[in-house]
Amino acid sequence: MDSKLQMSAEPRLYLDHAATTPMVQPARTAMAQGMEYWANPSSPHKEGRAAKAALEDARTRIGKALSWDGDIIFTSGASEALSLALSRANADAMWISAVEHDAVHRACPTAHMLQVDGQGLVASETVMQALKLEEALVPLVAIQSANNETGVIQDLTTLGLMIRERGAIFLADCSQSAGKIPLPDADLIAVSAHKLGGPPGIGALLVRDLGQLSPSGGQEKGYRGGTENLPAVLGFAAALEVGYGWFARAAKLRAELDAAIIASGGFVVSGDTPRIATIASYHMPGVSSSGQLIGFDMAGIAVSAGAACSSGTLKSSPVLAAMGWEAQAASEVIRVSFGPGTSKADIARFIQAWQAIAKRSRNP
Repeated sequence: MDSKLQMSAEPRLYLDHAATTPMVQPARTAMAQGMEYWANPSSPHKEGRAAKAALEDARTRIGKALSWDGDIIFTSGASEALSLALSRANADAMWISAVEHDAVHRACPTAHMLQVDGQGLVASETVMQALKLEEALVPLVAIQSANNETGVIQDLTTLGLMIRERGAIFLADCSQSAGKIPLPDADLIAVSAHKLGGPPGIGALLVRDLGQLSPSGGQEKGYRGGTENLPAVLGFAAALEVGYGWFARAAKLRAELDAAIIASGGFVVSGDTPRIATIASYHMPGVSSSGQLIGFDMAGIAVSAGAACSSGTLKSSPVLAAMGWEAQAASEVIRVSFGPGTSKADIARFIQAWQAIAKRSRNP
């Protein structure tokens, strides 16, 4: 197969925005301006006070852009925000969905698991049963908003109401959905800037009630140590303010791609389930994810495997496994994710490459 691959002469096509998306120009400009505030925001002198004022202004702007009126603790990204929430929450037990990001599983390896159905959804009955088991305790329940592999959107309105009425702490990972769809009514929410056009290395934990967390000293009202990354915070705010006016167009493009994949003999993962418009996973029967990645890369197209990638080695996807996929089929899934510049022509180019890779596999 590899001998028949040819490098594309066309410009590179980037369809891996769920991993990270290029910074929008307003974020780049804001970061450059932020370099002028070189003082430590915690310093009491005039320069420090100016930096602090810029930091707090950005915090207010981020809250407004996300329609969030609670506290905002800046972190190095969503992974740290999730770790902070899971390690500092005043909870007696932890329940997490089986399809959470690896960062959640790493931060809470002994948590109880909320299983999902074949579409990747957490059922209300599953959450209710878990909460009944913890009647004498204050549990924390972590359920993501949109899955980073499949794009599946959980019904956090229904689940969140159930969790909060029970008096449990509700943590939602919104790193893939913040700024794109409304935030859920959760107690703790993790968000990330580089998924929405902001800089890498900055995120936040949104907190409804700081009393639900144990402070650790340091900055951010005592809940996170380390000098705040002011330029990145300013870039984060600017990226959110750009907005997602292109989101409706992305939904149409994704629907077109879904239909083309099916017509070409592929399978749309959780195709009958509500999914965020920017993420989709596709199964190409008989062709490994690694083989597909090579083929698409040679065609000048950047996508990712449905499985998580660690140290350059593809591992079996725990998300697909939790959904009941057999290992062989799960190893034949890739993820495609859209950004603001993705066009109809890009979709046509991708499906042409998809069909060529599938044809080569049938006629080696």
